[in-house]
Amino acid sequence: MSYVHQIIASLNDANTAYVCFNHHRYGDFKLYILKTTDGGRSWSSIASNLPERGSVYTIAEDHVDPNLLFVGTEFGCFFSNDGGKQWVQLKAGLPTIAVRDIEIQRRENDLVLGTFGRGFYILDDYTPLRNLKKEDLEKNAVLLAEKEAWMFIESYPLGVRDKGHQGSSYFSTPNPAVGAAFTYYLKEDVKTIKEKRREAEKAKLDKGEKIYYPNMDSLRIEDLQPAPYLLFTVTDAAGNVVRHLKEPAKKGLKRIVWDFRYATPAPTNQRYTPEPDQLFGSGETGHLAMPGVYSVTMQLFENGNITTLAGPVSFECKSLNVATLPAADKKDYDEFCKKVTDLRKAVSAAGDIHGTMSYKLGQIKIAIQDMPAPVQSLTQQVYNLELRLAAVNVKLNGDATRARREFETAPSISDRVGIAEGGMWTVTSAPTATFRDAYELANKQFGPVLQELKAIDADLKKLEEELEKNNAPYTPGRWPKW
Repeated sequence: MSYVHQIIASLNDANTAYVCFNHHRYGDFKLYILKTTDGGRSWSSIASNLPERGSVYTIAEDHVDPNLLFVGTEFGCFFSNDGGKQWVQLKAGLPTIAVRDIEIQRRENDLVLGTFGRGFYILDDYTPLRNLKKEDLEKNAVLLAEKEAWMFIESYPLGVRDKGHQGSSYFSTPNPAVGAAFTYYLKEDVKTIKEKRREAEKAKLDKGEKIYYPNMDSLRIEDLQPAPYLLFTVTDAAGNVVRHLKEPAKKGLKRIVWDFRYATPAPTNQRYTPEPDQLFGSGETGHLAMPGVYSVTMQLFENGNITTLAGPVSFECKSLNVATLPAADKKDYDEFCKKVTDLRKAVSAAGDIHGTMSYKLGQIKIAIQDMPAPVQSLTQQVYNLELRLAAVNVKLNGDATRARREFETAPSISDRVGIAEGGMWTVTSAPTATFRDAYELANKQFGPVLQELKAIDADLKKLEEELEKNNAPYTPGRWPKW
């Protein structure tokens, strides 16, 4: 007298079918999932190691692998890739909620879940679950990469990110991240010395045993130990490193996406990440890599050492070929982007060094006023250095005096680099004459500016030596003579 919640026929065998029974109205919350392989003449339970309580509502069978099954229960979704002998819960990003219906989007191999609260959850591309074997879960680490990754630049049909200015009633949900997805499995958390000690103390506490406070040397070792992490290294066919990706060393079956790009050339102290609900502006990125064969390796950083856990695993990146004006010479495109990247790194470094020297001069002016010696000579030196730095700043970043008064200003070195970088980073077309000219002019102008900065730095060091001789208060970056 149980309620038959769902019946589905196998997509792979005409004599196979599955039935979900729900008996919770009679106080029975067990999971009843039955399977027939002889057209209904006999039935067997495949509930196996599913939780004893939770009630099952729905089941789905993979359209490629008949042994890959998904079930929706009162407390979440489970999968089995051995025909129901062993079940594993899918949890990452999915709350503990009743899953009432399951559908599979066959073209993209997406798992779509309908939940009790009228919510929809989608697991994008579950194909790694087909290849994951039981013996894989006994390994310390496993790394899987999709065979083909389609390269393209994401569009913004609403003009900006997310749902733009459509209002809160306009429903949208994020698309999968653009890039090559790597699925990896880590059997156990990689724990720090502190975490291991606390676990041992908890075990002793549970047994009623004495717990002793650790000595200072042990605590010092704990304080100095860096957190372990996983490092994924992407290399091209020639073995050159393209990108490093970092993830926490936490157990489970997880996924990481490489966005087909090199690392950003932006300085480490000037990187910007927009807030989730911020529509304008974008984070710093590197330029696109070329279509081709790549490989990825999974490594563990622990106590300063890098250990290979899995890989290398090869995969292919293919262009979606939807560009209106695709670059005919991919090598020329790549070489130009690399030249722009190198110039951006140098120009950004010069800008940061300029800012550091300006800050130092500001602190030096304060120190000069407080030193027990005449100030005239040093004050004049500081003034001259400030004028030289201001002239460098005009060439690097533009004429602020004119700009503040809304006069036209000539493009600065940073402006020209930004034109080439901003234009090339978001297209797969060949570099235009404008981008090439911008690069050439910026490259030509930057050399003398960098030499002037080095000369100013040398004079600044001499000035700091004078401060030290005159017993001036400490200024940032100045070594004391002792």
